[in-house]
Formats: sequence, C-alpha cells, structure tokens
Amino acid sequence: MSSTLSNWIAATRPKTLSAAITPVAMGCAIAHSGGGLRLQSAIAALLGALGLQIACNFANDYFDGVQGADTAERLGPRRAVASGLISPRAMWRATWLVLAVVVLPACLVLISTGGWVFAPLGAVSAALVFGYSGGPYALSRTGLGEPFAFLFFGPIAVAATVAAQTGEWTALAALAGCAPGLLATALICVNNLRDEPTDRSAGRRTLAVRFGPAPMRALYGAALAGVAAATIAAALMHDRRWSLLALAAPALLLPSAWRIARGAVGRSLNRELALTGFALLLYGALFTAGWVA
Repeated sequence: MSSTLSNWIAATRPKTLSAAITPVAMGCAIAHSGGGLRLQSAIAALLGALGLQIACNFANDYFDGVQGADTAERLGPRRAVASGLISPRAMWRATWLVLAVVVLPACLVLISTGGWVFAPLGAVSAALVFGYSGGPYALSRTGLGEPFAFLFFGPIAVAATVAAQTGEWTALAALAGCAPGLLATALICVNNLRDEPTDRSAGRRTLAVRFGPAPMRALYGAALAGVAAATIAAALMHDRRWSLLALAAPALLLPSAWRIARGAVGRSLNRELALTGFALLLYGALFTAGWVA
C-alpha cells in the first residue's frame, strides 16, 4: 500500500466510523422486525452516514490544520494536514468530493423512498460537516459537540433509517437510538478530556475546557448508565429480550469508566477512546442480532 493511500485511509479515522455504522444497522433491524426492510434504502442510509462521517473527519482535519489547532503537543493520532502528509487544498477538495459523490446520491435515494423530509435533514447534516470545526461558532469549540453527537448519531440517525424504509418516524426508533447516541457522546467526551490542555491553549471552549475534567469523567459514566437504561426500556417495551445482549457493550466499558473516574489523563486515554469506539460497533452488532432473532 502506498504511503499516500495510507495517509488518506488514516484521515478517514476508521475507528470513528462505528458511530455511523451502528445507528444504521439498528434502524435496519427495527425496520426488518416490522416487515419494512428495503435494501435500496438501507444501502443509501449506510453510504450517506459513512459519507457524512468521513467528510466531517476530512473537514475537521482541514480546519484544525489551517487554524493551527493541531500542534506537536497533540496527544492523539497525528492529523494529515497539520503534519504535512496531505495538503490543505487536497483535503478541502476531498471533503467536497465525498459530499458530492457519496452523500448527495444517497440523499436523493432517501428522498425518493422516505419523502422530502430527507432534503432538509441532508442539508443540515452537510452543514454540520463544516460547522463542527469551521466558522466562528464551530461546535467543537463552543461545547456543543457532545449534544449534537448524541442527536445525530443517536435518535435522529436510527429514526431516519427506519423512516427511509417504512415511511414512519417512530418513538421506538428514537428511544433505541438514545443508546448509540450516548456511546457517541462518551466517545467525544473521552476525546475532549484527553485534549483539554491543548484545546485550552488553542482557545477551544469544549465542555472539558468550560467545566473542567471532573464533570466530563462523571459524564462518561452517566452515558454508560443511560445506554443500559435505553437498551432495557426498548427491549422490554417491545418484547425484544434478545436485544439485551447489547448490554455487553457498556459492560465492556466499565473498566474504562473506572480508570477515567480515577483520573486517567493524556495519552492513556487513547486506549479508552479505542475501546469506546469498539464498544459502539459491538453494541450495534449485538442489538441488531438480538432484535431480529
């Protein structure tokens, strides 16, 4: 594999893609249980979600690189633009290319199968690709990263996947979506906790910078408790007890929650970040398998 291709693959941040895959898989499982699974819509939802996540990662890499937010003191994996592996111009073009070639066609399919509501939803999602790290009110700099991650990787993503296939926006999908949304929140929580010193120096006002590390450590544990509560509620209310297997995912993160609560800092949080990303993917797999069993 060429170094150039390796750099581009790394820039997609593969470990974060579970946040896009999991809610779509869950939505497909819920749609299938009601006899409404449509392969065309399912593929479009998956491609759209992955495209948006990759485009957001590219845009984040671009903005953080040109704005000097990523420096030699960065504790996480190196970023392509900041380290000179990919030029800012190439990263900017790649962001738009993914939106045009992957996200737009997927959105058109979803509009045709799920209705015009997917037009504004797609437009808002595309705007957030740039709004997460770019502009004067970037979500990543104003403490809004966690709540938006919860909504768009949780209730909205799962409910939209179901609606694209059945035409119905359901409370069940929104309730089930709270679990992956909370895991995505936990993912960003760990990331911002790790980066709190460098974010503070760069002028980023993440929740970790605004309120300090202690509340973020508590938020991580609270998010796991919320995952368990949402999983149990959805399973028992709709008689899908096998989906309780998904509780293995937050259980897997209990040691991480303990280490974070005990004061893990810096690069030691990279392990917790990777485990949280894996748990998010595991949750989706177990929920999906249990829901259709």
